[in-house]
Amino acid sequence: MDLTARLPDGCEFDFWEVKQEYERELHVACNHPHASDDNDGSMDHPYKTINAAAAIATPGTRVWIHGGEYRECVRPAQGGENPERMICYEAYGDGEVIIKASIEVTEFEKSKGWRLSPNFDKIKDEDLIQVWQIRLNPEDFKGYNPFCLVNILHDRLFIEYDKTDMTTYLNRRGMIFCDGKPLQQVALYNQLSQQEGSFWVEANGQTVHFRLKNDDHPSNHRIELTSREQCFAPEVPFLSYIKLKGLTCAHAATGAPVPQRGAISCYRGHHWIIEDCEIDWSNAVGIDIGNECWHHDIEPGQLIGYSIIRGCRIRNVGVCGIAALFAEHYLIEDNIIEGTGWQKMELSWEAGAMKAHNSIGCLIRRNIFTKTYRADHLWLDCGNENNRITQNLFLDGIEQREAIFIECTRDGVNLIDNNIFWNVEGRFDPQKIPKEPGSSGWYKLVEHDVINGYAIYGEGTDHLYIANNLIGNCRGSGYYAKPVAFRMHGLLRGGTSRDARLFNNIFYQCGEAAITMPTEKNEAEGNLYVKQTGGYLRVMYPAPEACLDLPAWKEFYGFDLQGQEGWFDIEINTETYTMELKKAENGLRNVWRQELEKHQFIYDPSDIKEVENASLVSNDFYGTATKDEKRSPGPFHKLQTGEVYSIDPRKSNK
Repeated sequence: MDLTARLPDGCEFDFWEVKQEYERELHVACNHPHASDDNDGSMDHPYKTINAAAAIATPGTRVWIHGGEYRECVRPAQGGENPERMICYEAYGDGEVIIKASIEVTEFEKSKGWRLSPNFDKIKDEDLIQVWQIRLNPEDFKGYNPFCLVNILHDRLFIEYDKTDMTTYLNRRGMIFCDGKPLQQVALYNQLSQQEGSFWVEANGQTVHFRLKNDDHPSNHRIELTSREQCFAPEVPFLSYIKLKGLTCAHAATGAPVPQRGAISCYRGHHWIIEDCEIDWSNAVGIDIGNECWHHDIEPGQLIGYSIIRGCRIRNVGVCGIAALFAEHYLIEDNIIEGTGWQKMELSWEAGAMKAHNSIGCLIRRNIFTKTYRADHLWLDCGNENNRITQNLFLDGIEQREAIFIECTRDGVNLIDNNIFWNVEGRFDPQKIPKEPGSSGWYKLVEHDVINGYAIYGEGTDHLYIANNLIGNCRGSGYYAKPVAFRMHGLLRGGTSRDARLFNNIFYQCGEAAITMPTEKNEAEGNLYVKQTGGYLRVMYPAPEACLDLPAWKEFYGFDLQGQEGWFDIEINTETYTMELKKAENGLRNVWRQELEKHQFIYDPSDIKEVENASLVSNDFYGTATKDEKRSPGPFHKLQTGEVYSIDPRKSNK
């Protein structure tokens, strides 16, 4: 058994993929001198567009796509039949295959008829400001004009309008790129005068105005405008057993979920494989592998999910990198998801590097989630059972409330093990933190809930099993949970946030607390707490809250009888994916001697004592079996001072 694929119930993840033997091959080569959609698709007589091959590809067909830019949305007409007879769309290997949902524009005219000033006065240096306009060609926007459509989509039920800036929701979906980088959309024409590298859309969406950095002439650059919603998506739902390999999909003008419609879309199909692909700048959603929308009827016997996303690079998606509504038994491995969330639409509640609902029997391993902006790295929403999240990096959450959010999951165990969490900034208004001068805050009975920034947040979620993780530099708590008693409908009960088991983790320099439990009906054992101060182990209910250190944690609750405290340095480079542990040179300073004597701090990581293995975890961060009865806390079997660890988990990167 692959130990990294063992799910909480003890069974191995269901790997359905088999080696393919294709019966037929078709070639597409847009740059071939004799390419034509009237050809037969042979190597010497290839099709010019991918859609020409997609229209006739049948189960057991591989479509070889040669290097070049393909400005189309690929619409496969058929899916495969089973794991042995899939339809594959694969890069041939003779150059990058990039499918763009944009057009290139080469003719420009000076913008006219609009004021750069917010009033009737001429602004300073107005003659130096160069604004250009493009009148859209209707032939390029047949059936879909993203410059006519606003970001926000159909289901607006959950938006809390009083808590969010609606500007980005009401921006147009269309994007303008200069040399591959997007210009910033502004709401009013006169704002072009205040910001270089920006664009504005006329009310009817037929003309766009833009200004380049340094007021340069657009003929010196490559200017592209989004013109299609998606890059690869069936027109009819439920096409399944389709494989994409080595394709780059760029510039999709998708709208904010829900519905979840990605640059690459399975459109409710199951058993897709999306491998070694890249998403580059999607306005809202990168890849969708689920049911798209909760308003669809689910047909009897309909499968949702069972798809694989492997070795992909998903970059700069506005709202949600991977969307998986109601998807079960999916595999997400060896990907990097970077720069998600720049639309700042997290309060629409469908934002995240990955956002899934009702996941069952899924495996998320060896991925890098990084630089997610104002959204979660991973959000499992409601009804999740028997999932494993292992060997991942969760790095640099910018204005991020939590790295992993598991919401209203009441039944079944979900396992989070052998991951590294590093830098969760928190998203809150510092002005709302109560001022407590002098001793006024000493005797309060209720902790304020302003500050956040959690590695793992369980909301109304029971039975979490959190083991052998390294959790560091969180603005709030490493683990934080609260009950959600009255969110229930149908036959559902409320969530208690009980039976969380936190075993053998390392918590490093978490700002408010290492662990914040709602009640004592949870477990903690074998954890190592490094550079933690100020009542960093907390039980919130029943009142009054208990804010404890490790000796009191052991004494009053019987938690962490094998627990340890350390005072040394952990350094992680989130660009090179390396880690180093360094022993403390001078120990603690400015601490009362009597307090220090109550603790047994470890100053050299090599002196960390081993603890008993967690029962559900039998491998370390690298996938190596931990056969011994004991191992070091955290994701590494043994810790050594001064050793530089490579922590890039991706198997495809080895």
